[in-house]
Amino acid sequence: MAEPLKKKLPSDLTARIEALRDALLTGLVERDVPVRLALLAALAGEHLLLIGPPGTAKSLVARRLHLAFHPATYFERLLTRFTVPEELFGPLSIKGLEEDRYERLTEAYLPKASVAFLDEIFKANSAILNALLALLNEREFDNGKRREPTPLISVVGASNELPEGEELDALFDRFLLRCHVGPVSKAGFPSLLELRGDVVAEFSRQLRLSDEDLAEVRQAATEVAVPDDVVALLADLRDWCTAEGIQVSDRRWRKIVKLLQTAALTNGRDRVSIWDCWLLQHCLWSEPEQRAKVHDWYAARAGASSAMDPSRLTRIVVSWEARLKQDQDSRSQARDAEGNLLFKGPDGKPSVNKGYRAQARRGGEPLYLAPHDAYTKDPDSYGTGYHNSKITDRTNAGAGFTRGELNAYWIHDPSRNSRQFDRWANRDAYLTNQANWHMEAVDLPPFMEPTRQKAAHVDACLKELTTLGQQVETYKAQLLVHIASLDADIRAHLWVTDDFAEPAARSLEGTRREVDTLLGRLEKLRQGFGLLPREEVA
Repeated sequence: MAEPLKKKLPSDLTARIEALRDALLTGLVERDVPVRLALLAALAGEHLLLIGPPGTAKSLVARRLHLAFHPATYFERLLTRFTVPEELFGPLSIKGLEEDRYERLTEAYLPKASVAFLDEIFKANSAILNALLALLNEREFDNGKRREPTPLISVVGASNELPEGEELDALFDRFLLRCHVGPVSKAGFPSLLELRGDVVAEFSRQLRLSDEDLAEVRQAATEVAVPDDVVALLADLRDWCTAEGIQVSDRRWRKIVKLLQTAALTNGRDRVSIWDCWLLQHCLWSEPEQRAKVHDWYAARAGASSAMDPSRLTRIVVSWEARLKQDQDSRSQARDAEGNLLFKGPDGKPSVNKGYRAQARRGGEPLYLAPHDAYTKDPDSYGTGYHNSKITDRTNAGAGFTRGELNAYWIHDPSRNSRQFDRWANRDAYLTNQANWHMEAVDLPPFMEPTRQKAAHVDACLKELTTLGQQVETYKAQLLVHIASLDADIRAHLWVTDDFAEPAARSLEGTRREVDTLLGRLEKLRQGFGLLPREEVA
């Protein structure tokens, strides 16, 4: 939990800012977002850039913003390629020149403004650019030999087009908040036509913010905690931006954190919320179409925590499922009750014998021994010389004989004429008699069974899964509370527009379904590990 803020802010601060915001919106159609962003930028000490065609109330947003502060001076200027420094920073002091001092008379010009509107700001030329950058970032103006502090609260810049040229990149980066402003939509057009005259935003002097109010807000914002889930979201978003080719400077990320702290503080909180990160879509784009991409990424990611991000949790569950499958698929050689290794016999049953003898084969054909009275030639045709053709090695030097090889041999029968093996009357009986088979030793394969796991291994896995399941259940309970309060949280938020409630609800509901699915998979994992065979305890 975040520690209480060291400096107590006025209890009505949030209500005052909300009233200011609503008053600034008086008589404006579909300008809710730029007005909110302008006021928040001013509170955070940042600047807002409005991109859009002429006639879309960009200058009116700046003029309205000026009314939110007291005392406050206002400066407005349209820049062109031919704008000279004197038009922004004031004319040179004639008296100063007479005294060899190069100084400007800055009263009523940008260096003395609290709120400024610079139209077509990217038309600024090099003569203006350097001084403008220092004024926007450091709130200081180099006037001759002196660097003078400026009362600048915020600048609203405007342009009909995006900057072109590297020399304008630094100026573009000075505007933390960026908003594309288009013409009123078809749905809002009737409301625009109903407006009569110049609608003026009016609110009491007590409602306006003083310099002391601003200083207190900015100081207190530095004490607002940034929780782990927000840090994780920003880290993931930075990686995503890099992959998408959206360049965001380190300075910009730091300013984004300060903006989120200010958003949380002004909503009466001492820690940044995931919902404050809705503002990120207006801080990170370089081209207008990138804003929608950032918005969609955030909408899909909102509701996840640093520890229980569903995508991270899914990876954990997948790794556990792979681990379970490995244990389930693991096989070891079985043993009998006496501890003897078992082998798989020809009948598929376990046996303690490591092997057996079987009829040998060659090329798939069974092999046999040669008959005792087998000859390579007809013994009746060679008289007493037939002995020279008798087969003396029945095993054929250990290679055995195929049936085809035996068919070529002659079988001597003293009681009758000799016959070739394939015509021998006792051939079939000879072949079926296993005593005449050429045998070989055959090793039996091991008889495998599912590996019996050590009890300590199974118990440790079940314990880890139970702990993980409890953490996910706790996250789910928090998520359900988040869902229940979502509508009220967003509608009460000073800076998030109400139309985000629906996509946020869809995102959270999708996260809830993911979590339910993952809880089911965790339960199956627990069951799977519980059913693993265990080693028998001696």
